[in-house]
Amino acid sequence: MKRVAIIMGSDSDLKVMQGAMDTLKTLEIPFCVRILSAHRTPDAAAAFARQARDAGYGAIIAAAGKAAHLAGVMAANTILPVIGVPMKSSTLDGLDALLSTVQMPSGMPVATVAIDGAVNAALLAAQIIALSDDELACRFAEYRESQRAKVEEKDARISEEYSCL
Repeated sequence: MKRVAIIMGSDSDLKVMQGAMDTLKTLEIPFCVRILSAHRTPDAAAAFARQARDAGYGAIIAAAGKAAHLAGVMAANTILPVIGVPMKSSTLDGLDALLSTVQMPSGMPVATVAIDGAVNAALLAAQIIALSDDELACRFAEYRESQRAKVEEKDARISEEYSCL
């Protein structure tokens, strides 16, 4: 099975990115976590992206705040799908990171999820890898079914409590 790389620009992103790690664990997708900076360790970030495909990765999730160039650096150095997670910062509540991540030049795509959208990044990575992994596709379908069932259970409880027909 292909692995997912979770790359963070700073350890301050770890708390939010735990959601991606937990989601990948639930779906039984192997992953690694690294701290690589587009600005402070650009050579190491580029080197990781260049070797990621040969190392068995199927997707890269890149989380960064403020200027948030990490996903772009990853995308510029690999043909793997890159999913950017703009991180909320104290400066502009993540809007700066969102715009930096989503506004990639033509020919250099980065899929971008919501600010602090780590879980959706992991789910998108899972969907990408599931295209060529039937076992994962089944686990993903089961995950989706469990999400549907949870909503139906909550609806039944609330409908009963508030006497809906």
